[in-house]
Amino acid sequence: MADDYLSRIGNLIRDARKHRGWTQQQLAEVLSTSQSAVNRIEKGHQNLSLEMLARIGEALDSEIVALGGGPTHLRVTGPTTLSGAIDVKSSKNAGVALLCATLLNRGRTTLRKVARIEEVNRLLEVLASMGVQTRWLNADNDLEIIPPRDLELGRIDEEAARRTRSVIMFLGPLMHLEDTFQLPYAGGCDLGTRTVEPHMTALRPFGLEVKATEGSYHATVNRAISPSRPIVLTERGDTVTENALLAAARRDGVTVIRNASPNYMVQDLCFFLEKLGVRIDGVGTTTLTVHGQPEIDVDVDYAPSEDPIEAMSLLAAAIVTRSEITIRRVPIEFLEIELALLEEMGFRYDRSEEYVARNGHTRLVDIDTKVSDLHSPIDKIHPMPFPGLNIDNLPFFAVIAAVAEGQTLLHDWVYENRAIYLTDLNKLGATVKLLDPHRVMIEGPTRWRGAELVCPPALRPAVVILLAMLASRGTSVLRSVYVINRGYEDLATRLNDLGASIETFRDI
Repeated sequence: MADDYLSRIGNLIRDARKHRGWTQQQLAEVLSTSQSAVNRIEKGHQNLSLEMLARIGEALDSEIVALGGGPTHLRVTGPTTLSGAIDVKSSKNAGVALLCATLLNRGRTTLRKVARIEEVNRLLEVLASMGVQTRWLNADNDLEIIPPRDLELGRIDEEAARRTRSVIMFLGPLMHLEDTFQLPYAGGCDLGTRTVEPHMTALRPFGLEVKATEGSYHATVNRAISPSRPIVLTERGDTVTENALLAAARRDGVTVIRNASPNYMVQDLCFFLEKLGVRIDGVGTTTLTVHGQPEIDVDVDYAPSEDPIEAMSLLAAAIVTRSEITIRRVPIEFLEIELALLEEMGFRYDRSEEYVARNGHTRLVDIDTKVSDLHSPIDKIHPMPFPGLNIDNLPFFAVIAAVAEGQTLLHDWVYENRAIYLTDLNKLGATVKLLDPHRVMIEGPTRWRGAELVCPPALRPAVVILLAMLASRGTSVLRSVYVINRGYEDLATRLNDLGASIETFRDI
């Protein structure tokens, strides 16, 4: 390899390591090498084998050294004024939950307009490695899933599994199929320590015990154990609730789940399970009563609803660029608090009459944004479980607050480190002060200016940086955007269709 090539590789590895919050010694330990070797790699003084490149990429959960081409970057020219109309894509979080839920069904499942994102791709790789047949049917992203007679759990694609946190939702379905099994540790966004204990609290009443050793979850199922009373979740988590639902779906009996999340992806999962013949009372509330079906073998067709987090992303894009656009197919019941808060801050918009999503349940509207002069809210902005402000929507209020007059306090109490990444907005001209790992103070308005940044390793803060670049004067570069592709389908292309100037490129 040429020296300049090694230097560029080394710089990318260094940046990815720092954004993960690791020292050179910590990376060295994962790679079973020395700190001095990592130092030489980052300085471009160390020849690298393809095997070592692949190991570094896995360790950093990054496309930084992806074989067959370097990482993908975005070059953004601004400031941008957007115009036109855009449809909200189907829900990422519902899509991954439904893919896990297909393991309950011995029949053919067809999912309509599935978000074709990297998180889905990783789950499809995991399913395929276990013997599940999957295929995209058409350009509309309809997806067909056909399970094998017996899953081949011993052949699971560990590399793909480690690049998605969603694989933890295999616990609920697989406990119906195997007495013992193991899954690789889950990966995904770097949002601080995320314990699996809430999942265990939900699943132990069904006889599931999990030990985490040697990089895998080792699961054992005791068929003699069954819930004798309502299951009370210790946290109202989305994936925890989904795992409990998946465990209850094929239980021969009635299961009551209390303190359940009523969030959008949980509702979509409930509607899908009902298509499988599982009756669920209380959908949309915090108490779910599941009438299980021990055997499920049906051909089912289902369309997950639209993604409220993507809709919020598009609203933020319009606000920060002072643009008038039409955002179609917005799931309004999951954005009502956000819109009420934006109205309080001075945001003006029109919305259509409500209509029903393809799943037959979710309420949608079209929103026309208007150029608005915003001011800071009266109180701090903090998320709450549904029907409160969505936890995943909180980061978008950072870039919105940056264009509003006055000071805004954001309190991200759920994740341990996510608020830290919002300080990257300072490099684009914002004034974001980190008060502690959970709180930031933002003062606006901002005169945005172009800069070059490495993509934060957390999905929503990464998109927030991209949206700020749309409004920034000059040329900005956002490096290593794999994390954005995990949760958004063709986001750069779709923003370009609205008038943005975003170029995708690789430099290796």
